[in-house]
Amino acid sequence: MAIQWPRTARIGAFALGSVYLIFALLWVPHIAAEPRVFDRWGNFFEQFSLVSGALVVCATLSASDSERSATAARIGYIFFGICVISFTIEQLAYLSGTASFVPKWIPPGQMFWAITTTIALALAAIALLSGRSALLASRLLTAMLVGFGLLVWLPAPFTDPHKMINWAGNAQNLAITGAAWIVADFLSQKRYASA
Repeated sequence: MAIQWPRTARIGAFALGSVYLIFALLWVPHIAAEPRVFDRWGNFFEQFSLVSGALVVCATLSASDSERSATAARIGYIFFGICVISFTIEQLAYLSGTASFVPKWIPPGQMFWAITTTIALALAAIALLSGRSALLASRLLTAMLVGFGLLVWLPAPFTDPHKMINWAGNAQNLAITGAAWIVADFLSQKRYASA
C-alpha cells in the first residue's frame, strides 16, 4: 500500500526490497548445499530481481538528486540485468520443462516458444547490460512477461487450483513483471532527462 503514494513510496519500496532480500538470502544455503543445481540459483535471482526493482525505486525517489542516488539506481538496474541472464540460463537448463508450461493450443508448438522466449531473454540481457537499445529491450521484456502472465500463469489456477506452483507462479511472474516495468520506467526517465 505504501508504494502507491508519493509520500510513502520510498519507505514502501525499502520495506519490499528488504523482505525480498531476505527471501533471496534464504536460497543461499540451498545454493551452498547443491551449487551445481541451477534451480537454486534461479530461485535466488528471481527474488533478487525484485530487490533490484526496489533499489531502483528507492534511489529514484530519493529526496536529494545526488550522485549517490544515481549510483544506487544504476546498481539496481545492473543487478536486474544480471537477473535476466539467470532467467535465460534457467530456461535453457530446463528447456523441456519451460516448453511444458506453454499452452498446447498456441502454434507452432511448445518447444518453438520455449526456444524463442529463451533467445528473447538472452537478447534482453545483452541489451540491458550493454546499454544498446536497453529501453526498447526493457519494454519488450515487460510485454513478454505480461504475456507469460496472461497465457501461462493466469489460467493455471483455474486448471488445477490445488497445485501451489500455479498460485506461486502467478505471484512471482507478476512481481518480476513489476520489476521489469520499473526498469523500463527508469530508462525512460533517464532518456527523457538527457534529451
